[in-house]
Amino acid sequence: MDPVSLGGGRPGGSPRPSAARVVSLVPSLTEAVAETLPGALVGVTDWCSRPADLAVTRIGGTKNPALDRILALAPDLVVANEEENRAPDLDALRTAGVPVLVTEVRTVPQAFTELERVLTACGARSRPRWLDEAEATWAALPEPAVRTTAVVPIWRRPWMVLGRDTFAGDVLTRLGVDHRYAGHPERYPRVPVEELRAAAPDLVVLPDEPYRFTAEDGPEAFPGLRCALVSGRHLTWYGPSLARAPRVLAGALRAARR
Repeated sequence: MDPVSLGGGRPGGSPRPSAARVVSLVPSLTEAVAETLPGALVGVTDWCSRPADLAVTRIGGTKNPALDRILALAPDLVVANEEENRAPDLDALRTAGVPVLVTEVRTVPQAFTELERVLTACGARSRPRWLDEAEATWAALPEPAVRTTAVVPIWRRPWMVLGRDTFAGDVLTRLGVDHRYAGHPERYPRVPVEELRAAAPDLVVLPDEPYRFTAEDGPEAFPGLRCALVSGRHLTWYGPSLARAPRVLAGALRAARR
């Protein structure tokens, strides 16, 4: 799959007309498009929870979208992500004649670049203020005075953690948190919980998505270790939430260290 293709085109090629009807297969992109271009979205996934009052057609999950429902909406553009969405689904949409823009986001700076690309393709005539403010917030972050080691589970049954080359891992690194499996060959390795405990990190960071870790579901697996329950939206979404993410996440991390 070409992670930067737009209906088969390449960056630097002839620009396509601005999109008027957009289907989003990514919750964070849904929030970004809705915030910037009210009315542009005609279809989103069942997992697209922001904005809460978004009243458009639901087209199924990120991994199992209803392609017939998408095609019935006659979108000018479908926005997707190389990690969240399946290549066969995106290829089927292209085959049916639907332009597809696929993002690849592995770092915070890359998120800003990709968001601008998506919003321009969806019809934005200028860069939205929220995107400028979010980028300025991250650029102004001071160098962390103290660094913390962590393991970052994202799933259980089986246990899976952040590995190499992930957006969430880069977010944490910029906040002074070095996760133990950043050098793992896999991006989301399965690691037995016994091994996670034996790694003896300073913190176990437990987001509430994609697996919904809570005070009652997660910390009990790591007796004797400090656990930070954090907002999965602020850790893993790239969109308007980026502006508040450093403050929200830093607060949760500080609370767990006390």
